[in-house]
Amino acid sequence: MDQYDVIVIGGGNAALCAAMAARHRVDKVLVLERAPIHMRGGNSRHTRNIRCAHSSADKFFSGPYTDEEFMADLTAVTGGPANVDLARFMIRQSNQLPRWMGEHGASWQQPLAGTLHLGRTNRWFLGGGKYLLNAYYRTAERMGIAFRYDAFVEDLIVENDRFEAAVVKSNNGGPPEVIRGKAVVVAAGGFEANLKWLEEIWGEAARNFIVRGTPLNDGAMLANLLKKGAKSIGTAKAIHAIAVDARSPKYDGGIVTRLDSVVFGVVVNKLGLRFYNEGEDIWPKRYAIWGGLIAAQPDQIAYSIVDSKTVNKFLPPLFKPYKANTLEELAAILGVPVSAFIETMAAYNRGAAGNSNVRMQVLDGLTTTGVTPPKTNWALPVDQPPFYGLPLAPGITFTYLGVAVDECARVMDTAGRPFKNVYAAGEIMSGNVLTKGYLGGIGMTIGAVFGELAGREAGTNAGS
Repeated sequence: MDQYDVIVIGGGNAALCAAMAARHRVDKVLVLERAPIHMRGGNSRHTRNIRCAHSSADKFFSGPYTDEEFMADLTAVTGGPANVDLARFMIRQSNQLPRWMGEHGASWQQPLAGTLHLGRTNRWFLGGGKYLLNAYYRTAERMGIAFRYDAFVEDLIVENDRFEAAVVKSNNGGPPEVIRGKAVVVAAGGFEANLKWLEEIWGEAARNFIVRGTPLNDGAMLANLLKKGAKSIGTAKAIHAIAVDARSPKYDGGIVTRLDSVVFGVVVNKLGLRFYNEGEDIWPKRYAIWGGLIAAQPDQIAYSIVDSKTVNKFLPPLFKPYKANTLEELAAILGVPVSAFIETMAAYNRGAAGNSNVRMQVLDGLTTTGVTPPKTNWALPVDQPPFYGLPLAPGITFTYLGVAVDECARVMDTAGRPFKNVYAAGEIMSGNVLTKGYLGGIGMTIGAVFGELAGREAGTNAGS
């Protein structure tokens, strides 16, 4: 029977940060990655950047982003973190992430044009998330960390609040194997790819959800920890769901399926009706609400409508927009009721009449009048042909339901006591910081900060 100092369950950003941090303190670290090697890395493969506090501009940040501003942004989009102390810790530690990540293989690049105005707050990975992960894997292998792919952890053996072993079943078949460890870090994601679980919460609407990331995040480890008596945090229905192209693949389409056109025009549902303020706030602070909004619409479908003035202002979509010379023709192509759609567009254009010279970098106050719902910023008329329509569906990125952790990233039980040697990092504990909403890049911040913390604490625990 194998014996390791620290076992890390998962293969993405949080897991690798945990494994490398643990290896600095102990000799035998094992990473159990459920995916085959060509799919390793979970949702981190699809990322591009990470949000970090910093005191001044440099080659990769266009300006300072203070701890206080970071916390204000987090509070604004979430209504306040579930655990304020952990949120403040994350923000403080984020100042050190560029250095720590660089020491472990990360490389950086300047933000590209059109990347949602995040150049001041976020640092961009050279080559994106997959390149970052490959660099981390190379570093971890040089450090002597062991890896097993196609390794599904079907159970954790926990006795008297202490982790003893993981029961691992190979995806390639064969009997389960018991692997013992002195401490475990669970960094295996949430349950966003488990449509059956989502349907229990959302009803039949979940059948129309698109899963942006790995199909392997089915919540098996989350369910196992909850069954073992871990304290839950967050609500099951809370999801990070954005607007993606409804023509996207069901799973693993990644960031390229996202559509950033919403703020440049209007959005209607299948009945041809607008249903929310498209200009409520700067896009990086609001894009994560649109999946949930669309999920509440009939058949979980909506359409982003833009015209020739703005069709080239946002990042190019993966699939070509539908195009028509008149709004009537566009309605027919999209399959929405023509009369209702024309009435909606006419009302909006009357409310936006005379508006011009939008400033997308700020809340410009260019609003509609006499329109419900209003568009409170960037309200240009949609009146210059040709007209374009992009079909939108809810694209699930991750779920907020997770396990509560303490200041050492130890998993808490339902009585509020920490398990002795069970740690969690990444999405599976992100509900401690994120209750709803999202800030671009903060998922990677949570994964890196709490991955490093969990690995460091697990290594110290195992080495004592």
